[in-house]
Amino acid sequence: MSEVYELHAQVRENLGTGHSRRMRRLENKTPAVIYGGGEEPESIAIDHNKVLKAIKNEGFYSSILTLDVNGKKQKAVLKDIQRHPFKPKVVHMDFQRISAKEKLTMHVPIHFLGEDSAPGVKQGGIITHLENGADISCLPADLPEFLELDLSTLELDASLHLSDIKLPKGIELVDLMHENDKAVASIHLPRAAVEEEAPAAEAESEEKPAEPEEKS
Repeated sequence: MSEVYELHAQVRENLGTGHSRRMRRLENKTPAVIYGGGEEPESIAIDHNKVLKAIKNEGFYSSILTLDVNGKKQKAVLKDIQRHPFKPKVVHMDFQRISAKEKLTMHVPIHFLGEDSAPGVKQGGIITHLENGADISCLPADLPEFLELDLSTLELDASLHLSDIKLPKGIELVDLMHENDKAVASIHLPRAAVEEEAPAAEAESEEKPAEPEEKS
């Protein structure tokens, strides 16, 4: 992890939908809850401007975060985030406390490398990202911000799967643990190019002269 994310929060004494709505509107705070780690769930409030700044970073969603709640620092990960349907506002957040000795299940993004040098691209193909992230299982100390998949050898009409990702030490892919080796990226010619090739092939077949029949 290359960046440290820390948010300051206050314990919420007053709960309920009405109070949360007033807090968001009048105090510009985002209601949240932090749970797990053998402790009771805690309702907290975080400055909304700080939240908006933090969620612009991709790593925020797959990193160990520090929540400073009334001066008590707790390590946690983001488990859920609820956004307003059309306004740039975060309505609610869920955080889970972590234990250094217990494995986490997290969804992390996949970064694709070597796209421009892939043989299939040089032949006119277009890369499709079938999955942009993957669920992993690991100890907190091993949690990566992202995984990498090298596409530089991908041929036309071929695909790469989860099993093609080179995993850092201590990382397991949840889908592979359940024998689900999903395709992650593929290269194919654009549909227009395929449609143009088909009539051309048919025309060539029609123009080809028939071979003379052998006389007995």
